[in-house]
Amino acid sequence: MSRVIGVDLGTTYSCVAVVENGKPKVIPSRHGENTIPSIVAHDSKGNRLVGAAAKRQSVTNPKDTIYGAKRLIGRSFQSNVVETIKNRFTYDIVEGEGHEAAIEVAGHHYELTDISAQILEEIRNVAQDYLDEKITRVVVSVPAYFNNKQREAVRKAGEKAGLQVLRIINEPTAAALAYGFGKKLKEKICIYDLGGGTFDVTVLELFEDVYEVIAVGGDSFLGGLDFDETLAGYLIDEFKKAEGVDLSADRLAVQRVRDAAEKAKRDLSTAGETMVSLPFITMVNGQSKNLEVRVSREKFEELTKPLLDRTMDILRQTMAERNLKPTDVSDVVLVGGQTRMPAVARRIEELFGKPARKGVHPDEVVALGAAILANALESGQNPVTLVDVTPASIGIGMAGGKFKKIIGKNTAIPCERTYTLATSRENQPAMRIRVFQGEDPMATANEYLGEFVFSGLRNGAAGSVKVEVKFKLDNDCLLHVSARDPDTGTEMTHTFSTEAAESRETYRADKVVSSQGEAPTPQGTATATATRPAAAPAQTRPAAPPPAKPAARPAVITAKAPEPEKKPGFLARLFGKKG
Repeated sequence: MSRVIGVDLGTTYSCVAVVENGKPKVIPSRHGENTIPSIVAHDSKGNRLVGAAAKRQSVTNPKDTIYGAKRLIGRSFQSNVVETIKNRFTYDIVEGEGHEAAIEVAGHHYELTDISAQILEEIRNVAQDYLDEKITRVVVSVPAYFNNKQREAVRKAGEKAGLQVLRIINEPTAAALAYGFGKKLKEKICIYDLGGGTFDVTVLELFEDVYEVIAVGGDSFLGGLDFDETLAGYLIDEFKKAEGVDLSADRLAVQRVRDAAEKAKRDLSTAGETMVSLPFITMVNGQSKNLEVRVSREKFEELTKPLLDRTMDILRQTMAERNLKPTDVSDVVLVGGQTRMPAVARRIEELFGKPARKGVHPDEVVALGAAILANALESGQNPVTLVDVTPASIGIGMAGGKFKKIIGKNTAIPCERTYTLATSRENQPAMRIRVFQGEDPMATANEYLGEFVFSGLRNGAAGSVKVEVKFKLDNDCLLHVSARDPDTGTEMTHTFSTEAAESRETYRADKVVSSQGEAPTPQGTATATATRPAAAPAQTRPAAPPPAKPAARPAVITAKAPEPEKKPGFLARLFGKKG
């Protein structure tokens, strides 16, 4: 059987690796680079381009070039996040299947899973050419703070690319695996992962070949793209001051400025200042105008200080939630291209009192860790044990719009929790509950995952029929839900919908599940709505209550090869049942 590869499916760049002769190795792209741009485009002739070819034409064809799509995957089109960023991309973001965000370019309609699938296809082809064998299985990394819908979307993208996703591993956990593999370390480490589109912080305890995640936090809408955008905005403002012309309405000019901002950002990681020079940026009264702006490192750090402050706030809060002090951490490992910014290392040293560890490559370490796990799954050996945790609480909407946590944040996975509901009226035929993920006490301020209806309830007086609802998170942190009547042992059948939940204003006691359960309709079918959930911005993370004492660590041996799958449908994978 062919080898299993490890993939870091990044927001701006992706990376693929494989284990050869016992050591993980990055597979170079067709152009000899160790990373592949996560970009898909259509050229003027209608040809589809992926990777470096797509990036090369992005300046001249910004409207038909899709970049940063990972930020949108698994998100509702009507969510606050999508609403906020729609105008920041040069391509058109539209409503797709299941009311999720989708993309239209050059007359083509793409679901976000299609875009990720095309990038994964390119990665697979690169790996096949390098290894000279067919690749069908993969381990894919995702941000630790990805929710259930986003993880499921990544798995679906793999299937569309013709790949069996054996495991989904959190990016910081993969980085820790590459950092500590074979070293027999006994220490706590912190992974500070600031990539192109997301930020994660994870604290792990390493005990020889055991990697146990203690705490996780992050922001799935904070990354290098935001640093680029901030600098690009400054350049546009400076040009307006000098020439009296606003470039922000010119897509071609804006894309040129963005590309220049990214290059300037990279230059400022090693130089004290840089000149941004863009000739013929626009025409004014028949005369061409050039953009010429000198940017110092100090100015760039001043502009982006609020972004860096956000990462440090998340880092402090994540550690505080588990009562961790900086002195408890032996090493801090920097992951992600944005950590090359000197201010990042400086702020880390100020907080922890020691410099960050620089023994890993920030762009490649996640793919290398994914490859180590991929090799373990392929070989069936047991070189490592990974114990991960839930990135955010999962629960249900209750009467009055409140959020009832069923599985708390930082719970070790895999795990199961059971919650019992009772009927609210006589002979109620079905029960509906809505599932959310987050920490806010109000349900609709959290990420809406969907709703499901359990039907086939036996007749009985109000409150006399109970339903045990079991929530199960697997090793990939994917949710499976089932229900049974504890008095009869009868399993409930269910239907599932990801239609948008009501807004906070309409999410009233008579519209949601109460502690006795909701009767959706006399027929027991889910009622779909199209109003936008009042989701909190991705960066808003209210302080969590003091954590409960963690459960005993389960023995999760990730090296055990999984049984062959029969490729169940979406609902079966999500809820662990057919029907």
